[in-house]
Amino acid sequence: MAAKWIETITGSLEQKKQYRQYKARIEALPEPYRTTAKAFDRYFMYYGGITDGDTIVTMLGDFADLWERAAVDGTPVSAIVGEDPVGFAEEFTQAYGGTQWIDKERARLVQAIDEAKKEEER
Repeated sequence: MAAKWIETITGSLEQKKQYRQYKARIEALPEPYRTTAKAFDRYFMYYGGITDGDTIVTMLGDFADLWERAAVDGTPVSAIVGEDPVGFAEEFTQAYGGTQWIDKERARLVQAIDEAKKEEER
């Protein structure tokens, strides 16, 4: 019962556990994969803005899988990210399409404009 109450306040404990596992997997990568994955991780936190915890942990798990596989195979970083690392990062996050912070703001904007239009009609 206490775990349920704590999760109400802090969010899913399982998702937090999965996130910590993801971070450990990234830390365990050999160079240059670790540095590259950390750089993308930082960018994801600023760009992605995904608010759905399940989507985030799925995306990050897949991201760790990608770099672990690349390290095992010896795939060069450039072969994965190409010439446009920003484009790669943005396409990667968009593929998971969860609810983003901007979606809430878009809805607020539309609602505010709808209310303003109703006021004009009165």
